Amino acid sequence: MRATGWLKQIPLAQKAYRRARGAWNFLRRSLKFARDLAVYRRESRRSPFAFAWRELYPCLGDDTVTTGFDRHYTFHTAWAARLLAQTRPGVHHDISSAVYFSTLVSAFIPVRFYDYRPARLPLSNLTSEHADLLALPFPSGSIESLSCMHVVEHVGLGRYGDPIDPEGAFKAIVELKRVVRPRGNLLFVVPVGRKARVQFNAHRVFSLPMIKEAFSDSFTLRQYALIPDDSEDGDLVLSPSDELTAKQSYGCGCFWFEKKA
Repeated sequence: MRATGWLKQIPLAQKAYRRARGAWNFLRRSLKFARDLAVYRRESRRSPFAFAWRELYPCLGDDTVTTGFDRHYTFHTAWAARLLAQTRPGVHHDISSAVYFSTLVSAFIPVRFYDYRPARLPLSNLTSEHADLLALPFPSGSIESLSCMHVVEHVGLGRYGDPIDPEGAFKAIVELKRVVRPRGNLLFVVPVGRKARVQFNAHRVFSLPMIKEAFSDSFTLRQYALIPDDSEDGDLVLSPSDELTAKQSYGCGCFWFEKKA
């Protein structure tokens, strides 16, 4: 085989290796499950909990050294909650951010949650209603405190049943800017990286200059935080350098904007 032909086989070899490794891990974890089950059955004869073979519910691979979590969604919601604990608005409005953010924040601040696909959230201090991010149901300049986090990058890609619109992200930004009142706060989170691009139909990735330019006419950037691709660069980096942002492929940019008076 010619060298070029051999090189073309490398991705296939890598794919085969990943499959073999996955099969081995599944076998290893299944054997551990079987051993643990045998020990439990032997030692639980007097247990008050009923045992039936049909109730087996194998959970394989959770015995990790550390607890895994989604860094974007864990750290950006923690960042936003801490800012709300600092600013203490009378009412906070959220547009389609992670549901658990609004449910937790509503324990200490009244929250009005809006989504294109409204969620049923019967909790005190919290309402949940339908809203289209391209036509928010609020008068201009009326919202004291607003968040829209890990949302705008999806607008106009059809992923959530919304109409296709290549300009949807920037139309959404215009609408967010419209409804915030003077000196009001906007917590805004989108993926950031070295190159602005669309990964259809999942999301868009923005460049840092693109975001700054989009808000520069009427908002002041109070704080910028970054959740880098690589945890070795930090977990939640406050005021990161432009160089660090430019290193990212799919970093998480967290922006606290205040509307100019």
